[in-house]
Amino acid sequence: MTQRTICIATSTRADWGLLRPVAEALRDGRRVRPLILATNMHLLERFGHTADEITAAGFDIAARVPMDETGDTAAARVLAMSQCLAGTARALESMRPDALLLLGDRYEMLAVAQAAAMMGIPVIHIAGGEISEGAIDDSIRHAITKLSMLHLTATEPYRRRVIQLGEDPARVVNTGAIGVYNIMSCPVMSRAELERSTGLPAGRPFIVATFHPATLDPADPSDRCREMLAALDTFTSHHLLITYPNNDARSGGIIDAIEAFAAARPGRVTLIRSLGAERYLAAIRYADAVVGNSSSGLVEVPSAGTPTVDIGIRQQGRIAGPTVIHCGDSRSDIADAIGRAISPQMRQLAARSENPYARPDTLRLMLDTIYTFMDTLPAPAKKFYDLPQTNPSEQ
Repeated sequence: MTQRTICIATSTRADWGLLRPVAEALRDGRRVRPLILATNMHLLERFGHTADEITAAGFDIAARVPMDETGDTAAARVLAMSQCLAGTARALESMRPDALLLLGDRYEMLAVAQAAAMMGIPVIHIAGGEISEGAIDDSIRHAITKLSMLHLTATEPYRRRVIQLGEDPARVVNTGAIGVYNIMSCPVMSRAELERSTGLPAGRPFIVATFHPATLDPADPSDRCREMLAALDTFTSHHLLITYPNNDARSGGIIDAIEAFAAARPGRVTLIRSLGAERYLAAIRYADAVVGNSSSGLVEVPSAGTPTVDIGIRQQGRIAGPTVIHCGDSRSDIADAIGRAISPQMRQLAARSENPYARPDTLRLMLDTIYTFMDTLPAPAKKFYDLPQTNPSEQ
């Protein structure tokens, strides 16, 4: 049997941390040869040049697709998308993969999916059907769904939503969230190792915080971030481990705010551009709480036994378990939520609660589904699946 090739597209520290075990399993299984396409934040020094994490994991990067970092507006991101679209087309033409695998809802992943679909390369999409009403990512995610041929969703309601979008139920599989699998299956560095690696003070309780622009929020995201920082500043018994945002439109002001906050509080704040998957999994496990507006706080963090404070509208509509505390954007709302998150009662609840994104067989389901798909690759055309009519008057 001819060995198939699959291009795995990755653009950020976050999606590579999720995709890495899938890429490793495909490589080690030898039935399908993975080819890595790295773009956007992976290639930017300001965000830690995390392409180095890919090569450190033993992967060659088959294609590097640069995107212009200049400009902090939505228009600048659209122009960067156009670079990604053109660069991906050139990369795919050179690699000629049998399929392309991508995850999530980033704007550059829409460009990658567009290029693959236009070139007749079947797209496999992880994490479709989700809702995040406060960000343009919501529309991007659904657009990627319509450009994709195979769908690996994180929950059954998300599977049903992908089918509602007109996708063939036979090609929509609820695998559970790969990030939860990582937490439950990957070795976790010790707290002492984490402290040495990041500079966290030994034995001191800490909070992990990450804040991204809610791209559909008309307010200045740097103002929203300063409200979070002001709330965190009141918890003087805790050290603060703060990571950079993604490079979405208007993220520059957030970076300026957290850098100024950290510089004014030496010894109290540790600011890290990119923790990477191993340090991040350790950090959320040992933290007293995770604060911000990242999807990870809803999806992965609950399986680490850690409470989450989810701020504002960015993740509105996404399924969340009982250890996620939603709050408004004001410092008082955020401080109140953090106080509840670090309480003994919430810590006890977090230690025993089930995560709605968890399945014990996530990686196996993903691999089995991908292998079956790759063995019988469909024609590029696909039919729109209409939901069965249930009301006789609509027949």
